[in-house]
Amino acid sequence: MNILVCISNVPDTTSKINFTDSDSKFDKNGVQFIINPNDEFGLTKAVWMKDSNNASVTVLTVGDSSAETILRKCLAIGADKAIRIDCEAKDAYSVAKEIVSHCESVKYDLIICGRESIDYNGALVPGLLAGYLNYNFITNCVSLEVESEKAKCAREISGGTEYSECDLPLVIGAQKGLVEESDLIIPNMRGIMMARQKPLDVNKAQNINSRAIDKKFFKPEEKSEVKLVKSDELDKLIDLLENEAKVI
Repeated sequence: MNILVCISNVPDTTSKINFTDSDSKFDKNGVQFIINPNDEFGLTKAVWMKDSNNASVTVLTVGDSSAETILRKCLAIGADKAIRIDCEAKDAYSVAKEIVSHCESVKYDLIICGRESIDYNGALVPGLLAGYLNYNFITNCVSLEVESEKAKCAREISGGTEYSECDLPLVIGAQKGLVEESDLIIPNMRGIMMARQKPLDVNKAQNINSRAIDKKFFKPEEKSEVKLVKSDELDKLIDLLENEAKVI
């Protein structure tokens, strides 16, 4: 089985976020980047499938050379090969088309993406890939078992879990539940040393035109001061809710 895991290079949630050019561009200075958490759940599942499904695991990202650090980490976690498509990740459409261009030359039985990235939360790339490649698609995937070209999946839905079965090839949108946080693989020294010997290829981009442009970014407004109301001041509470919070 040939598995592709699509990786996003995202800011650590503890990083201080700033914008430049009249708040139209994200300022990367001083920002620590990590593997998108939903992608890491998918990567861990793919590494588990190497033995159980005799699988080969390739990780791929669309980005500049700064993304190679997290690709090396993916190799240390257990991926067999890494690919970087050399261009700026501008929007979901252009990213998906760059990945599709690669997949037209290499056949994958299973493509694992995070259901969404934690920076833009667009949740578009997995579905676009499935549509362009004409693959089956399961998003919000919390369980996956593959046997004899058949995939048994479970996905999270409102108020419950939906179970389904489909043929390969398949694209899934991974999330927590596919594996748990306690299952994530921390690279050891042996894995780090082996990662240096694994191939990391840089592919020429197709330079697909984006269909979306970032106009302006806004930081969340600072929360106002909390007002505490004593349990016996019901009239004061009602007045604040009606005249200040305007929720009643």
